[in-house]
Amino acid sequence: MVDNYLSIALLPHFNPDHDHDPLPFEVTALRAAIATAAAVLFCTPEYAGTLPGSFKNLLDWLVGGTEISGKRVAWCGVAADPGRGHGAHTTLDTVLRYVQATTVLEACQHVPVTRDAIGRDGRITDPRIRERITRILELLLNAH
Repeated sequence: MVDNYLSIALLPHFNPDHDHDPLPFEVTALRAAIATAAAVLFCTPEYAGTLPGSFKNLLDWLVGGTEISGKRVAWCGVAADPGRGHGAHTTLDTVLRYVQATTVLEACQHVPVTRDAIGRDGRITDPRIRERITRILELLLNAH
């Protein structure tokens, strides 16, 4: 089973002075989702040459905890233009190394997702893209 963390917009702005118990509910929920996951797949577009601010905020909340340390992780680049996304992946890789996550390199792949491949419900409708993401998840979950 694959769980999704969809509450990124509800995370408070990261402040290291507030990274202590009691943590805000959304931070606790994020860290619990990471702690109980077999692995974590990060999918992100690139914005202004790096990670979108809200996504970096999520990552900042993970630095103070240990939940992702040693956890198998991978990224899936979704930028429709194959020349984009490198800045986001470089920044993500920097943070993942810092928190000592275990990156499964063979599962880190670029899978272009165009707007017309996404349905009104926000889900990917193109079966070829869905198959590629399924394969990425298999590589991530079966890595040793």
